Amino acid sequence: MPYIVLMPEKTTDDKQGERIAKVMARAGLASRREAEAWIAAGRVTVNGAVITSPALNVTPSDRIVVDGVPLRARERTRLFRYHKPRGLVTTHSDPQGRPTIFRALPKDLPRLVSIGRLDINTEGLLLLTNDGGLARVLELPATGWLRRYRVRALGRVTQEVLDRLRAGLTVAGVHYGPIEATLDREQGANVWLTVGIREGKNREVRKVLETLGLKVNRLIRVAFGPFELGDLDDGQVEEVATEDLRAALGPELIKQAEADFAAPLIEHEAQPKKRPSPSAPRRGAPPSPRERREGDVRRTGPRAARPDDKLRREPDAGHVRKHKHHRRDRSGGPRPKYPRPPS
Repeated sequence: MPYIVLMPEKTTDDKQGERIAKVMARAGLASRREAEAWIAAGRVTVNGAVITSPALNVTPSDRIVVDGVPLRARERTRLFRYHKPRGLVTTHSDPQGRPTIFRALPKDLPRLVSIGRLDINTEGLLLLTNDGGLARVLELPATGWLRRYRVRALGRVTQEVLDRLRAGLTVAGVHYGPIEATLDREQGANVWLTVGIREGKNREVRKVLETLGLKVNRLIRVAFGPFELGDLDDGQVEEVATEDLRAALGPELIKQAEADFAAPLIEHEAQPKKRPSPSAPRRGAPPSPRERREGDVRRTGPRAARPDDKLRREPDAGHVRKHKHHRRDRSGGPRPKYPRPPS
């Protein structure tokens, strides 16, 4: 029977190497938190032995395997702009089975993590990176990058009231820092605002505007720090050039995130689609003789033709099919009757 060898908590000198969760994150495999969870679940081996604690330093000479697959070499730090549509969850897997952004992304991209999150009903700019260390640094409120949103909300508000948000406020025991808000225009029963925040707490814009009597019905992130949504189409993803990324981060953030722009740029191929099992019934295939004998006839194909089908499909010229009820249009009202053109 197979057996598992548990490694000591530390196999290398504390002064050498890096924490294994950090190495996994830098390789773009997962965030540090996810990597630590994978280690606790026994999914990671180092030099052939399973580890159960992230309190381990590793060096480039150590062989790391995750789920039976060797950890790939570290890639160059990359950043992508993504126009997130509404209706997608910012996660790799959702317990409720809702569609996620990572399933919607092109399959030839490296494994990416999001920098922050947008909730399911929020659209607009979402930054993605293959470097978990960069994601962690840019998510921190201490980084101070402004997240700018276009907001449509039901209700009325004045610029004087919006200016009070610059002092910050506390809602339901949660303190929100200074918020920049500008009244752009009124449209029917709604108002359009431009809102800038630097913390990005959960549903911050919606909760703060609710305290002003506004109900947000559309929320679009148009900028995150120096990166803007621009003319990206809904669902489109575009990589930021390495030179532009270095200039936007600056030496301090590059050092803090330990971004690596000297590593090789690895091109990823799209994963081939899984073929159905040969034993699985094909869609539209007629039932097998065995299924007919046993009465297990699947309704996957067209039903057998009947003698009166031709009559059903080709009524006489004088036959007019009458509807019991008036047909309705999509708005729910009765469909208008128009006079027939002269024959």
